[in-house]
Amino acid sequence: MARVSEPPLSDDITTASLDPEVRRDLRGLQKDTANSVARHLVAAGMLVDEDPGLALEHARFARTRASRIAVVREAAGITAYHAGEWAEALGELRAARRMGGGPGHLAVMADIERALGRPERALDLSRGPEVRELDRAESIELLIVAAGARRDLGELDAAVISLQVPELDPARRDPWSARLFYAHADNLLASGRESDALEWFVNAANADVDGDTDADLRIAELTGESLPDEDIEFGPEEFDEFGDATEREPGPQDLRREESADADAESGEEPPEDPDRQLEETTAPADEVEAPEESGPASVPPAEQEPKADEGLRDGELAESVDEAEGGADGAAEAEDTAAPPAGSAGEHDAPGEDTVGEAVKGEAGEVPVEGAEPVDPSGDVRDSVRDSRP
Repeated sequence: MARVSEPPLSDDITTASLDPEVRRDLRGLQKDTANSVARHLVAAGMLVDEDPGLALEHARFARTRASRIAVVREAAGITAYHAGEWAEALGELRAARRMGGGPGHLAVMADIERALGRPERALDLSRGPEVRELDRAESIELLIVAAGARRDLGELDAAVISLQVPELDPARRDPWSARLFYAHADNLLASGRESDALEWFVNAANADVDGDTDADLRIAELTGESLPDEDIEFGPEEFDEFGDATEREPGPQDLRREESADADAESGEEPPEDPDRQLEETTAPADEVEAPEESGPASVPPAEQEPKADEGLRDGELAESVDEAEGGADGAAEAEDTAAPPAGSAGEHDAPGEDTVGEAVKGEAGEVPVEGAEPVDPSGDVRDSVRDSRP
């Protein structure tokens, strides 16, 4: 093996965190070497779940300093397995078995054979004489791996049957129950028994108090329901209720304004101005008009205060605009009295649709709004419904 550089160690990593049996196996080394190997093994164990690659660097360095100690080779093999270095992991675990004897990590080795595309060898390991030396937890793990190997070979029914052992009981809560229930559900789903698979995924979720499986996610996938504790993130535009019009979908009133503007642009006519606004522009504020003196004739406003042609309307034009505004208001009020149904005549399901509301408030192009009436936005309910339906 090529020379491996020593990864840095922090001061809080000490040999006191190492298993006492492993420390006893390191007594045959020199004190400084044993201390260095022990600290790197501790670092590998601390990092194996968070950063398997960095953990493997520590395990590899420990292996170069103590390659003839079985427990060091075993630690290097397990760390390489978590880092996805299958061939390296298998070689280290085989070396550990030769040095230390015993069944070793048969389930891990069988799973590595599956990862290398050799399910037949995984099944051979599950039938070997060393299986009798395994404790019950290791035997269950090996059964799970062997069932997966059968599934790799297309033997779906055999994979389901192979896990039907006494430990496959929904009422049991053994350390391996969650993984066993989950593997059984996965095999049932692969064989097309979706309803049975869902039942066992539920059993796995109930037994998985440590979060070792993703049974909750599999249940959500099968039922189409979202996870109850799923975090939903909203974008900034979803919180801005009064954001820019470009950040929301255009409502019916916006579309009518655009159509009216397009029609005016094609005809070359300018859109009619609001008479109320014209009246405000042509009427001088009260504080700008000079009060008449008590003695003498009433004062006439200076010529410069008379509205110009481009700033407002002349007196005649102003009178015509006011007449048109009052006439439009009378017509709108008369139409409203004629079209409005009597109170309480609408049924429970007779709420006016979007087109009906739009026709009642928009009027034709060039129509003048009634003075004092609050504008009605028919798209408000539509925007609220759209916003409420968004996640």
